[in-house]
Formats: sequence, C-alpha cells, structure tokens
Amino acid sequence: MNYEQTLDYMFNALPMFQRVGASAFKKDLSNTIALCKQLGNPENQFKSIHVAGTNGKGSTSHAICSVLMEAGYKVGLYTSPHLKSFTERIKINGEEIPQNEVVDFVVNQKDFLDELKPSFFEMTVGLAFWYFAKEKVDIAVIEVGMGGRFDSTNVIIPELSVITNIGYDHMQFLGDTLPKIAGEKAGIIKENIPVVISQRQEETSSIFEEIAKEKNAPIYYAEELFAVLKIENSLAGVFQINTNSEQFSIELDLKGNYQQKNLAGILQALKVLQSLGYQITQNHIEKGLFQVIKNTGLKGRWQQLGSNPMMICDTGHNEDGIKYILDQIHEYVYNQLFIVIGMVNDKDVSKVLSMLPKDAYYFFVQANIPRAMTANDLYSKGNEAGLKGEVVEDVNLAITEAKKKATKDDLIFIGGSTFVVAEINEL
Repeated sequence: MNYEQTLDYMFNALPMFQRVGASAFKKDLSNTIALCKQLGNPENQFKSIHVAGTNGKGSTSHAICSVLMEAGYKVGLYTSPHLKSFTERIKINGEEIPQNEVVDFVVNQKDFLDELKPSFFEMTVGLAFWYFAKEKVDIAVIEVGMGGRFDSTNVIIPELSVITNIGYDHMQFLGDTLPKIAGEKAGIIKENIPVVISQRQEETSSIFEEIAKEKNAPIYYAEELFAVLKIENSLAGVFQINTNSEQFSIELDLKGNYQQKNLAGILQALKVLQSLGYQITQNHIEKGLFQVIKNTGLKGRWQQLGSNPMMICDTGHNEDGIKYILDQIHEYVYNQLFIVIGMVNDKDVSKVLSMLPKDAYYFFVQANIPRAMTANDLYSKGNEAGLKGEVVEDVNLAITEAKKKATKDDLIFIGGSTFVVAEINEL
C-alpha cells in the first residue's frame, strides 16, 4: 500500500464521525482498548496531558504544547480534525508524522484492523499513541475528539486533565443540557489526577466538583486564579494577567478575542505542571505563547488571509464560537460585511443563523464532505432568518465572488464549519 491507498483505507473502509456523523459514534472504549493491547499498550509508555471542552480545546492544546517545546521537552500533539492534511493530527515538536509511518502502521496491523473493524478515530488514536511511544516523547498533549467519557483518547492516565468550557455542541450524542454535556466531558477526570477547569459556569460546576471529589482529584477553576484582561486593539493578542501575587502581560500570536477565555486555563495548567516538577520558566511561557503558530503549525483560528479588503477565517461553528466571532467582527471598521458560510447537516443551525447580522451579504457554500448541509438548504434557512445573499456551492469560488463585490474598505469573513475553512486555498 502507498500513502494514498492507506488514507483511502482509513477514510473509506472505516466510518469517521467528522465526515459521516452519527453512524461513526460509539459509546464504548472496547475497540480502543483492544487496539492498544495489540500495539503493546503504547499509551502507558509516555506521559500525557488530556484536554477536553466544547470550545478552545484545540487552541489550548497547541498553546500548552508550544510552551513545553520552549522548555526543551520533546512533545507529542494529537488533535482533530485536520484542515489540510491527515498528518496534521499527529505531531512531535511541531513536525507532522511522516507519511511512511502512517503506511507502516496500517500495513503491519492490517489483518488485526480488518478483524477488529475500528472506527477511523479509534485507528488514528492507536496510530498516534504508537508513534509517540516509538519516538519516546517526553510528554504528549492529547485533545479529546468529542465528549470525553467514551472518547477513544480516554484510555490514557494523564499527568493533568484540562476542560476548557461547556457549550451546546454534538447534543445528539452528549446530551441536550449543559449538565449532561459536562458529565460527558468530566469523564476524563481520573483518580488522583489534577483537573483544571478554564471557566466556572453556574450550570456545570457542581458536576465537575462531584466527579472530582469521587475521584479524589484536585480541581482548579482557572479564571478564579488568573484574571485575564484584553488590552490594546482587536488586531493584537495582548492580555494583562492578574493573580493574587503578581501582574504581567502575555502576547499570544493567536489573535481571536476568545483566547481570553482559554488563557487562564492554559496558565493554570502550566502552573500545575510546574508543581509536578516540569522545568517551565516565565520566559518559556511568554515565548511559547507568542509562538504557538510558529511552533505547532496551528491554522484557522482568527487567521487573516488578506487585506484591502480585510479577509479573515475562523473555525468556530457553534453558538458560543459564533458569538465570539461576531463580537470581534464588530470591533473592525468596514463599509460592508461579506460572509462566506457553510455548515453541517446534523446541527441545529437555526440558532446560529439567528445570531448572524442581517446587514451582511452572504455566500452560502457547501463543504465537500457527506455531513455538509447543502448550500441550497442553508440558503433557505438563512432566508428564514432574514439573511440575504446567494448560493455559490464551492468555497473558493465563493471567496472569489466575494472579492469581486468587495471594495478595499470592506470585510470578508469565511467560516461556519471547520470543513469550510479547511477548503480555503489561501489557508
């Protein structure tokens, strides 16, 4: 098998939630446990940090990884979904897993995989753990795919668990209330392992406290320990940090205002790691947070793609994510707002569409995945919500059309789905 044949086997022979939706979701860890056993339990051969949450878990994972890299550690990073290339999901010190390693893994394990029939995500988790153990990383940052309790990554015993926030997403799988969703995310809390909660939310804190108490896990609410204030203008990611004992500023190369919500959790996670003996200095923290994109290759988080007109994309796709995006858009000065938007068909899109500005001009698009809502359906639902625009199914053609209509003083935003952002040529 060559690399393309290997990817075809992984993508097509096995279901993947991100592409096909509900048919790939299982409330069971048995396949992951069996696969890890077949691989010699690699998950026990490296230290790890486990990151869950509705929004912010990707940025948080990349930021912690960047700081640990600056501190001189060999750091694995497992995240999902990928934007441009499958190998983005598995990195060591910012370098993507080589294609030949992916091929070797599948070829060597194919008989077992054919028999076990794991999902795409289960197989990818096994590949990541195998690769991190093989390359002897000092520590790996492992981002949950969805939920936590039954997520394939939840076979690790980490040094630290981090839960960023709880919002309404994947409700058909995780529950239709914030406490139910929190209960699933809290599934990553382990016996005697500290857990950092980035935000205290009234509806969910009792869930976390109850489970942490059951597990005898020290629990920290980060925003009560680090007060984070955004300073300067919306184009700079500069934050003032206040604690009981000190005040300092941090500049993030991730420019989204919503990073304010992530930063306290990141800083408290690093503080816990310091208490566990990790040699992380303030200089490592400042340099690591200033170079997240450079060190880890993170894409699609409030990423500027052009100017005159200003063009920005972001992967935020649920109510909370869209709210922060709109708040930040309103900080810009522009004549006309153009929005290129596509969404997936297994979410309640009506709430998101109702939040969007009525005075923008919309290009309704359709990402090239089975889960994508058709551009025509999205256009119809957008019309019901009072949104005006046109259908241009192809993402990049829609961007071209937006550029034709826009003047240099206008603003173009592209988003609504991770998979829309993934198809942007300029990314």
